[in-house]
Amino acid sequence: MTRPDIPALLVLEDGTVFRGRSFGATGQACGEIIFHTGMTGYQEVLTDPSYRGQMVVMTYPLIGNYGVNELDHESARPHVAGFIVKEVSRITSNWRSEEHLHDYLARHGVMGIEGIDTRAAVLHVRQRGAMRAVISTQTDDVAALQAVALASPTMEGLNLVDDVTVSEPYEHRLHPALADLNATLGGAAAESMKGLAGSGEGPLVVAYDFGVKRNILDLLLAQGFRVLVVPARTTAEEVLSHKPDGVFLSNGPGDPAALPGIVNEVRKLLGAVPMFGICLGHQILGLASGGTTFKLKFGHHGANHPVRDEKTKRVEITSQNHGFCVDINSLPKTCAITHVNLNDNTLEGFEDEKQKFFAVQYHPEAAPGPHDSGYLFRRFREWIERG
Repeated sequence: MTRPDIPALLVLEDGTVFRGRSFGATGQACGEIIFHTGMTGYQEVLTDPSYRGQMVVMTYPLIGNYGVNELDHESARPHVAGFIVKEVSRITSNWRSEEHLHDYLARHGVMGIEGIDTRAAVLHVRQRGAMRAVISTQTDDVAALQAVALASPTMEGLNLVDDVTVSEPYEHRLHPALADLNATLGGAAAESMKGLAGSGEGPLVVAYDFGVKRNILDLLLAQGFRVLVVPARTTAEEVLSHKPDGVFLSNGPGDPAALPGIVNEVRKLLGAVPMFGICLGHQILGLASGGTTFKLKFGHHGANHPVRDEKTKRVEITSQNHGFCVDINSLPKTCAITHVNLNDNTLEGFEDEKQKFFAVQYHPEAAPGPHDSGYLFRRFREWIERG
């Protein structure tokens, strides 16, 4: 990897300035600045559509050391508005690496900045809350860049789902190279991938794509489901016309309260077919049930968040990525609280057996992160089997 040494500025809407060096694309970009606490998984973060419109600060100091490869993508391209790190590794040290992080981001037009004090940036966001920011290689006029940040849209009230959803339905299949890789590795890796190719004969799950991650769809395949992915604006009538055995509501970006049309269609499905929601899907089910949502101060973004299962009292270490939350006190009495965040006591899971759904705010697919919550995909299969 070779690249010019280009100065770059990160300016927050409150006037806070960080000076560093550019990597990836050059130019100017705006977004909401947040931070991610995982030590690995930068590629999954970059390609997670839930990060649409956000500039991500990585708390781990060295990023890019194992490069980028197609099989670890969570979607077809990066979605972050900007990428902020302490240091980008100049070399890649992984046999699966296909491209350097700098080249990958430059190819997709995503701006990055390195060489700043990421600890100070994270502490500032924790104290002041997530806010708008701008990265620029075009000017060092701080006042002008602050004005650009202030003129950019806030995350509250922002619909980003329409930017990331598919345009047409499709049946999800396992990436052929992923199957080949695990067959080559053999042993536990191959065993863990059994069923991913799908038999084409299992229960049909219609998956709403609000910005779905590929690993979620793969784990639905692993439960023996046939998976039909549909656009976010698919009506309840269209979903039911496929005669699904279950409906899945995916993760995604933006403010759930900005999606009244989608919430209304999901409300029509309550009680008609078993449903499972993750992250934004969890929030949409909360709104469809009569609850409300609110914006967290700086969100939950990382691979190390403790969550208590209220049924078993066991604690799961979870992967999370959300800036909004369902108000735990707004849900109707028919909803049972199933999971609670131990850091701030916010809602992490709920269910309604009469309305045939359950949902979690965190990410059980572990991409990146721990595998503590993988049982939830088996639970979805069990709910479908009992009708």
